[in-house]
Amino acid sequence: MSTHAEPAQAVPAALDWRDSKRYMWLWGLFAPTALLVALPVVWGLNQTPLGGISHALWWLGPILIYVLIPIADIFFGPDGENPPDEVMDHLENDKYYRYLTYLFIPFQYVSLFLVGYLITSGNLSWLGIDGGLDLVDKVGVAISVGCIGGIGINTAHELGHKKVDMERWLSRITLAQTFYGHFYIEHNRGHHVRVATPEDPASSRLGETFWAFWPRTVVGALKSSWALEKTRLARLGKSPWTIRNEVLSSWLMSVGLFAILIGIFGWELAPYLVLQAIVGFSLLEAVNYLEHYGLRREKTASGRYERPAPRHSWNSDHIVTNIFLYHLQRHSDHHAYPTRRYQTLRSWDGAPNLPSGYASMILIAYFPPIWRRVMDKRVLAHYDGDITRANIDPRKRAEVLARYGVTETEVAS
Repeated sequence: MSTHAEPAQAVPAALDWRDSKRYMWLWGLFAPTALLVALPVVWGLNQTPLGGISHALWWLGPILIYVLIPIADIFFGPDGENPPDEVMDHLENDKYYRYLTYLFIPFQYVSLFLVGYLITSGNLSWLGIDGGLDLVDKVGVAISVGCIGGIGINTAHELGHKKVDMERWLSRITLAQTFYGHFYIEHNRGHHVRVATPEDPASSRLGETFWAFWPRTVVGALKSSWALEKTRLARLGKSPWTIRNEVLSSWLMSVGLFAILIGIFGWELAPYLVLQAIVGFSLLEAVNYLEHYGLRREKTASGRYERPAPRHSWNSDHIVTNIFLYHLQRHSDHHAYPTRRYQTLRSWDGAPNLPSGYASMILIAYFPPIWRRVMDKRVLAHYDGDITRANIDPRKRAEVLARYGVTETEVAS
């Protein structure tokens, strides 16, 4: 496989090119507004004999991510459109696109405070509900707002890579809901340096299930972000126990947000805040799991890892998930140009591709036997049948090598 892949050109390079997805990007705001849209539907259903159906709408978050988006990906298919080089600067500087990411944040927080009210209110008669929500509905709406927070981490990812100070602050504000502000440090200064290596807690390994990856990456990201900030502050002659520590300041933003919510709505909300935060950052880690599964950068003669290349990221170019995740699926281009804005990210020839969109693959990742049946053979094919070139889970190394008829003696030789 070529190490000098170029972006796939799906449209003619013409100065009069127009982004056919320009107004489709507005759909990216459906996630943070979904619960707002659901409320009049709940009221309407409760005015009819079909009121029982309204309970499903409190679970709109997982329904959107695990059902509607995967079905839409199948129906609408691949994206297949790249901006030509001649328009890249103009497209990059078109502020319309960045304003859409800014708009995500107020809708995200309106939804969060709305959910605080819905969970703790004992009188929702204005929605046609006798009393308040029952326990199942409360859990459902908390998980739904957690899904919004998880998608919000992707918005924070987009903003956090930019050079504009305001956008970096907006990134941290977006992360406060999920108590995952340290992601801002670890992702930019940790993951992008160590991607597709055994040292990276956010790069999953061949043979590693999502359920084994989850605690490794959650704990690893915490340790890595703290170590990165401790080292940075030590260079300035400062202790890590300072407000200038961006890990601590990010966590304080979350503490402040949770305190405000509990102060307004009461302690009853506390367990649901924890639940939604776990759902949100777990959604991020599910995406991390599938982005680099089994892929490994080789070491050069100097002992350093080769530079990240398109072959070190799994890509997908399904248009619906592209819209909802701001082209995150064009992951190789993102690692090649981390500060590039989402609207200019391109699909690359030479990059390995997932069989479906990220939304579908997240669901598959929850079921390890299905995941391995789908993905292990693709890792093997990516390395031309040489499984020893993959990033293998050390706990499963002997099992993986034996499955493909390779011994440690042969690897050593």
